[in-house]
Amino acid sequence: MKYTKHLFGALLLAFAATSCVDNDPLAFDVQKPANMGSLDYLNDYEPLKTYKANPNMKLGAAIDAKDYSGQGLTFRLVNSNFDEVTAGNAMKYSSVVDNNGKMNFGTVQSFVTAARDAGTTIYGHTLAWHSQQNNKYLNGIIADKIDENYVPELVPVTKTEERTCIIVESDDMAEYAWDTQFWITFPGKKFNTGDAWSVKMNVRADKEAGSGTQTHNEPSAYIHWACIGTVNFTTEWKEYTASGTMTAEQNGGWSIAFNLNDFAEGNKYYFDDISFTVNGEEWVVNGNLDDPEGTENFVSKEKRGDLVPSRIVDSYEYTVMEEKPSIEEVERTCIMVESDNMVEAAWDTQFWLVFEGVSFKTGDSWSVSMDVRADKEASAGTQTHNAPGEYKHWAAIGTINFTPEWETYTSSGSMTSEQDGCYSFAFNLNDFGEANRYYFDNISFKLNGEELIVNGNCDDPTGTANFVAKEKRGNPGPARIIDKYIVETAGGGVIPLTPEEKADTLKWAMDNWIKGMMTATEGYVTTWDVVNEPISGSGGEYYDLWSADNGDPANNFYWQDYLGDEEYVRFVVAKAREYYQGTEPLKLFINDYNLESWWDGNKKLKSLIHWIETWEADGVTQIDGIGTQMHVSFHGNAETQAAQEAAIINMFELMAETGKLVKISELDMGYVDASGTTLTTGQVTEEQQKQMAGFYKFIISNYLNIIPEAQQYGITQWCLTDAPKGSGWRADEPVGIWTQGYQRKHVYASFAEALAGE
Repeated sequence: MKYTKHLFGALLLAFAATSCVDNDPLAFDVQKPANMGSLDYLNDYEPLKTYKANPNMKLGAAIDAKDYSGQGLTFRLVNSNFDEVTAGNAMKYSSVVDNNGKMNFGTVQSFVTAARDAGTTIYGHTLAWHSQQNNKYLNGIIADKIDENYVPELVPVTKTEERTCIIVESDDMAEYAWDTQFWITFPGKKFNTGDAWSVKMNVRADKEAGSGTQTHNEPSAYIHWACIGTVNFTTEWKEYTASGTMTAEQNGGWSIAFNLNDFAEGNKYYFDDISFTVNGEEWVVNGNLDDPEGTENFVSKEKRGDLVPSRIVDSYEYTVMEEKPSIEEVERTCIMVESDNMVEAAWDTQFWLVFEGVSFKTGDSWSVSMDVRADKEASAGTQTHNAPGEYKHWAAIGTINFTPEWETYTSSGSMTSEQDGCYSFAFNLNDFGEANRYYFDNISFKLNGEELIVNGNCDDPTGTANFVAKEKRGNPGPARIIDKYIVETAGGGVIPLTPEEKADTLKWAMDNWIKGMMTATEGYVTTWDVVNEPISGSGGEYYDLWSADNGDPANNFYWQDYLGDEEYVRFVVAKAREYYQGTEPLKLFINDYNLESWWDGNKKLKSLIHWIETWEADGVTQIDGIGTQMHVSFHGNAETQAAQEAAIINMFELMAETGKLVKISELDMGYVDASGTTLTTGQVTEEQQKQMAGFYKFIISNYLNIIPEAQQYGITQWCLTDAPKGSGWRADEPVGIWTQGYQRKHVYASFAEALAGE
């Protein structure tokens, strides 16, 4: 499609004459934004790709694959202005691989077909990444395997449950089912033939059993063998309900008997929330058993004993058979604080950080870091104290979550007026109701930048000046520093995979994925992000790769943790080249963000270059190019903007020195004003829009001037239009070349002029 002078109007007419979304091109708001001034001059510009000074350089756009394959508005706009497309999500692992490992390449294949028919190339995004993986599937295939030959050793475990209820204990059966009984009685009441009755109660027993019920006058004065049915007891609380009509045989009775020796073994039976209505009238008093003396309606005969008022308890113990745990001894010097079952308060067991001779002052800055774990998952609130036990304020250094795995807790803030004059922090370790063991190590607390902890690594077993503990409701004293502790785990029944087995399994999964993608794209996609965003931004001389240690393992899957920092990338590159089906040379890029980082002197880019040299050191692996994402903002702070521009120039110079292809892979731009506030689309003035246009021109011009032409792979604009308010990416920011109504913006002109070398 060839555009003439008034391009935008012609574009809308073309869309109106062909198919577009809902066949309604006027659904798009094409009014000029009020803050953009005159945009008429933009009608004089040709499609963007016609301005390329380097005809071999790719001008790309990121799109939704399904939207593009629909061949509507997006399809036509993109093909008119760009010669390459990148799918935002469709070619990522989690978009293709389901929870069972099955791969569906339907969207990918439709996308490839649409691009091939249009003569538009595709930049593949992405073969390997730690984000947007199917974590459930990947973690599943390397999980412990079931040992089918394992026979667990079961041991009795006593547990305590806090609940007000009636308990009735039976003995081993000697003669009759009624050797142990429980009655619901109604003194002063009488059952009459034809009365409508209903019963509801919660019941359980230590062992599964059944109990028949009888109609009695007073307890043990038997009238009839039937009453309210047979009640089945399980080891879990269950609600029993029944209803019916009194028979002639029940006439005159006034109690219900439960025969609890139907079960031959000694047992304990529990009753709660008891209701019995006759003709709609409730006959039970204290059915919820909140009154421990309220036994008017309840009589028991336990273990063949005498008839007595039923026992109402507020807690009970029961025994279950559980798999015997395996015991592992872990050598580590750390502090251990042991709690007991909670009886009264969260502060029954406490741990303190104490700073004798220090007085907190309002406004003091503080930071804390420590490694923590517990035998059972729990949390601990922290308080501000004077001396340990001398409570001052309910808040301190935050709530700390403990898991069976060592994790690092960090927090920082400023002292409040409520903390003024204090010098210790208390950890309330009985927030968790069960007995537990809590562990602390590598403890650091800084006040106004000064470290206050001595022996934070716990290497000195007597170095407890900063550490006080109150264990199991005892008295405060120096905390215990231990050099080893015991970890109890499930007894067995599983076979953990070795590190070698996990690596082999994941190599199979990666091989399967890359083979599938290369087969689906049929060699049409000649350029790929072979590994996306590998550099963490933390580490020593060079930044480390992302891993579970410095990342987010709950939401990401770090292949490199299992395959190795070097083997991971080498394996992916090798498989991409093995399964590629095209005739054109395959080009593989490493793509990452913040390579233009002015705050660390482009250290992330320097680290990426270092890692590429490491991966290629085997003499086999070849990385063809580097992709810099450049999700940037124009900064209204002149000093910040100048630093950013200098870092961009340095980035391009460093990239040029590698001799590799260079791609601006995900370019978009927002605006941050002088105060540091990110502006929304509606807040950006025309002057600020022109500043952004100038910055686009700066980026593209320096790319073309610094990167040798032979290394200029191309530039991909990540956002065609400004982002809607509900967008998952830079929501409500002015990140596009077009408005949401597909009106060209000032950045369109600067983009075109920069491409042309003007």
